[in-house]
Amino acid sequence: MTTLQGLFQDYSLRLQELYPKQEAKSLVLWLFEAYLGKKRMDILKNEILESLPSGLTLAMENLMVGMPIQYILGKAPFYGREFEVSPAVLIPRNETEELVHLIIKENPKPGLKILDIGTGSGCIPITLDLELKSSTVYALDISGEALAIASQNAEQLQSRVEFVHLDILTEELPFQDLDIIVSNPPYVRYSEKALMHTNVLDHEPHLALFVYDEDPLLFYRVISQKAKISLKPNGVLYFEINEAFAKETKELMEDLGFGEVTIFEDLNGKERMIRGVKGKGIDRQ
Repeated sequence: MTTLQGLFQDYSLRLQELYPKQEAKSLVLWLFEAYLGKKRMDILKNEILESLPSGLTLAMENLMVGMPIQYILGKAPFYGREFEVSPAVLIPRNETEELVHLIIKENPKPGLKILDIGTGSGCIPITLDLELKSSTVYALDISGEALAIASQNAEQLQSRVEFVHLDILTEELPFQDLDIIVSNPPYVRYSEKALMHTNVLDHEPHLALFVYDEDPLLFYRVISQKAKISLKPNGVLYFEINEAFAKETKELMEDLGFGEVTIFEDLNGKERMIRGVKGKGIDRQ
């Protein structure tokens, strides 16, 4: 037998071998809520636990080898909703929420036609479909596993996104007259691996993360070129970007004929989003 408070302290200390103190505590709270139905206030009551669910013990073991808790629980929060995730898709990030919020804020007009390129869990297109009135939303990915998860998320969240299996580097876009194209493509250089936490490196899909150092803007260039064909006049292209290449990405989009190219900072002050308009003028009101 053990107490809830004692178990919390034990788990938190063990996880501090891998994570900062506050993050370790947050992870334990997440586990307790998922497997014991207990919240922070319950820990203060210090109740006695007769036994532990086997799922909790296994989840803790997985956390100790660096597996992200979102993969352990099979779900991740995004823009006020819960999305299924697995190691076949990237875990939705805060900066991606900020990109989605920017799109929603800048595009209040109903009836928009939108495409998400490299959709992963489907968090971007599903959120846009549910937040923007009367929109028609498409999404594509090279990974069949990712598309299966995205389709499950759409069904569970009652979204009408249409998913397409496509390799953006080798195939043409089967869409025309789009109002918006958005993408969070692979943008981490292989040389940046050493800067990344092992729980990302060892568990998240490298196909969705990394690009070769010799051509770090490969996906931005190809997508921008194809977006010029598929966007309608004054259509808008949005990217999540590598902050190390914000200036270069802006120049690339301008060289390809996009106007009003603007870099946006995330809440941490990092240049993580960019937007460009096909043609010179824009009217999204």
